Amino acid sequence: MAATTTAFGVSLLGLTQQPVGEDMAARSAEALRWVHHARDHGFDYLTTGQHFLTTPLQQLQAVPVLARLIPESGRMRLAPTLLAPLHNPVDLAETLGSLDVLSGGRLTVSFALGYRDEEYLAFGVRRAERVERMGAVIRVLRALWSGEEVSSDEPWWQLRNARVTLRPAQRPHPPIWIAANADAAITRAARWGLPWNINAHADLTTVARQVRLYRAAAAEAGHDPDIALPIEREMYCGSSQEAAFREAGPYLAAKYDSYARWGQHKALPGRDDFTAPVRELSRDRFIVGDAEHCASEVRRYLDLGIGYFHFRMNWPGMPLGQAMDSMTRFAEQVLPELAPQ
Repeated sequence: MAATTTAFGVSLLGLTQQPVGEDMAARSAEALRWVHHARDHGFDYLTTGQHFLTTPLQQLQAVPVLARLIPESGRMRLAPTLLAPLHNPVDLAETLGSLDVLSGGRLTVSFALGYRDEEYLAFGVRRAERVERMGAVIRVLRALWSGEEVSSDEPWWQLRNARVTLRPAQRPHPPIWIAANADAAITRAARWGLPWNINAHADLTTVARQVRLYRAAAAEAGHDPDIALPIEREMYCGSSQEAAFREAGPYLAAKYDSYARWGQHKALPGRDDFTAPVRELSRDRFIVGDAEHCASEVRRYLDLGIGYFHFRMNWPGMPLGQAMDSMTRFAEQVLPELAPQ
């Protein structure tokens, strides 16, 4: 099923997530320049993620970062991914509702299950309850955003005729995506009738299989199986294949070394090894190369019905100018090739 691309976005994580010891105030100033560059080069939205206790990295939190970027981002949408089991739905309803109002209705929120025990322990979340808790958070959040009185008797909170009086600008609520790795989580998103936000780490063969799984489960549950899905990919557009790997390789290797320490590969359905050499790891997984290669790789995902592409185009430690050169090359040489004919 071919798709026409709906939107291209860029990630902020390469600037808002840095090694311990980096000057985060300076990186924040660079994030403003990054956003201006993305805005002025035709990108449609910004993404960022959420983690806590991120040693050996430090990370600015998603909601305050995006709130700061509201006046800098023009018409770009703001799309944080938050770890749903760690949150209370009342706090989410009011905080994210505020962000939607302040941005003029530009919020899309993605929810993830998470995978790191240190985060669950810090927030008092039992791993065995995380799936049930995520479902309850999203169900109650959507009910609160409806504007009706909500009663909910859960082990983690109790609501008695609760009503959130601050409504989001978008009705009935901002778009919700579900980030997922495992087959069961992807099927769950389909049954909820919410778009699956495809992770940055799985290879193309796995993504293709899981897209088929999602669409079959959505159809079985009575939801539209043909919706355009969002995907996150690592992307670097160089002047040549060799230049792209030479320039991006060291930063990608360091980033995936951190993921290996966190156990991210264990959350994937295959036997992925994040300690593999970058060229091997990137095959059918990252989009790294010259403009022709990048366009060809994006088309492979278009053929799966992907409609929203958010790219991680820089990584901790990469000089901002280098990342901006790659973004410019992609915007000027690749985006025109992908425009609908």
